[in-house]
Amino acid sequence: MNKHHYVAIMAGGIGSRFWPMSRTNYPKQFLDILNTGKTLIQWTFDRFAEFIPKENIFVVTSEEYIDIVAEQLPALPTDNILGEPSRKNTAPCIAYISFKLMQKDPQASLIVAPSDHLILDTTAFRKVCLEALSFVNKHNALVTLGIQPTHPNTGYGYIQYEQHAVTDNVFKVKTFTEKPNLELARTFLASGDFLWNAGIFVWQVKNVLAAFEQYLPEMFEVFASEKEKFNTPEEKATLEQVYPQCTNISIDFGIMEKANNVYVIPSSFGWSDLGTWNSAYDNFEKDYLGNAVAGENVMVIDATKCMVHVPDDKLVLLQGLDDFIVVDTKDVLMICQKGREQEIKDYVSEVKRKKGEKYL
Repeated sequence: MNKHHYVAIMAGGIGSRFWPMSRTNYPKQFLDILNTGKTLIQWTFDRFAEFIPKENIFVVTSEEYIDIVAEQLPALPTDNILGEPSRKNTAPCIAYISFKLMQKDPQASLIVAPSDHLILDTTAFRKVCLEALSFVNKHNALVTLGIQPTHPNTGYGYIQYEQHAVTDNVFKVKTFTEKPNLELARTFLASGDFLWNAGIFVWQVKNVLAAFEQYLPEMFEVFASEKEKFNTPEEKATLEQVYPQCTNISIDFGIMEKANNVYVIPSSFGWSDLGTWNSAYDNFEKDYLGNAVAGENVMVIDATKCMVHVPDDKLVLLQGLDDFIVVDTKDVLMICQKGREQEIKDYVSEVKRKKGEKYL
């Protein structure tokens, strides 16, 4: 293992599309969504711990989740759990860990990854990550991992890349496109030069900080003026001054779509962003009627292609449902057509408007 290789696992989201299981005080990255015996963040940590020193793995999360991270990842040093004072999207989060690492190790190379994605082929994933680290250690490059698309998915961003590799399996990025409509997604798939954007990034810390200085100069200045306080007892108080001055912006929009040194590695490692109940359904074992069931006491009668997630101690009988999501928790039961799952965020907003914060 290389002592200059680091990982930042981003774990501050609230996962509202997995409501009612995912709640503001206990979101999806801390849940066993797929009924595997491990939570999503535990899978993510274990995946990286195979080839990155544990003391070099950091989790950047919301302050309110620090105790949950510490409980779920006992092998992670507690000093490596970094609490953000507010949610400001991915750019401030990455600026924070980058300035912190630059003070600690100017030779640092960093993988930035979400905490709640599914990766089935960990051997292929490790190989791609090490390829990316090798490339960024030789070039001034911002690398993203692109997933070979299998169907015209409208829920993912897309990366278009040049067809001539600059080195083995590394290509210059031409364009980024946010979630397209179905017709455009089909065009992307047919063209053969588009990948899904996995939101996993690799770079030398000094090079991403140079990109911040060029493309997000105000954010860079806010962090740079306080950089001496990182890795000291003053860090927490400093963050509480810095974060309110940061724009709420993603790293994709703030830097990756603008920089001219962005590269992609086309990858296939059984990836899903697990962003919705349908993506969970796709990755569940199904019964002979196509139902994905998490729950010890579920009886299915003439029901097909349903996603069912209920407590083990509750008897649930389903009859006559076709293509539904059924999720039961201690205080909420949701029954929703699978084809309308993108509206779950709207339903959560409606619950908040009519019932307050109690069920969120």
